[in-house]
Amino acid sequence: MFKGKRYKDNLKAYDRMALYEPSEGMAIVEKTGTAKFDETVEAHIRLNVDSRHADQQVRGAVILPHGTGKSVRVLVFAKGNKADEAKDAGADFIGAEELIPKIQNENWFEYDVVVATPDMMSVVGRLGKVLGPKGLMPNPKAGTVTMDVAQAVADIKSGKIEYRLDKSNIIHCPIGKVSFGTEKLLENFSTLMSAVIKAKPAAAKGQYLKSVTVSATMGPGVKINPARISE
Repeated sequence: MFKGKRYKDNLKAYDRMALYEPSEGMAIVEKTGTAKFDETVEAHIRLNVDSRHADQQVRGAVILPHGTGKSVRVLVFAKGNKADEAKDAGADFIGAEELIPKIQNENWFEYDVVVATPDMMSVVGRLGKVLGPKGLMPNPKAGTVTMDVAQAVADIKSGKIEYRLDKSNIIHCPIGKVSFGTEKLLENFSTLMSAVIKAKPAAAKGQYLKSVTVSATMGPGVKINPARISE
């Protein structure tokens, strides 16, 4: 893959093989995130678990103190009073059965998170094959299947993100924008890591955090020393 001059120059700004303190890592990401747009900063967390086993799944949600810097569009499946509550809370889209053909047939995905009341899950379940692969299926562990739709929408709008393992046993999560600066990025990162560590499965053995890398959209990855992240 071709790498431009800016990317190669950024590689010279730090030691790619070194393990950095979290604060040092955020400072490097801020320094190397010099694209013409405000780059998203992501954390990539490799865990010593096997996601193929149900008792080693790691999934949950956490509210980042400074948000992600991204405007999140929320779709809520609800009826009656709950639909009204979702609207008042700032949900971008609200509906029920009438949304099924729009999503299935029109390939409608102009939203980032889907919330549903428990009574609507029989309806949403019909979209499992469509929403599931995109990571949009509501889930109780993530707080997106709830009767308190107003709180769910408010939390998501204020910076709540979902984290979960992929097939490679890695969690990929946004922790803000380069413009946030080192301090805010570090606070968001620490909040995410605390949640992931707290979610450690009882079946996990040995060193839980195998590797942690942070990077901006167009920047190289910076390795964070797992030993400096308290378990």
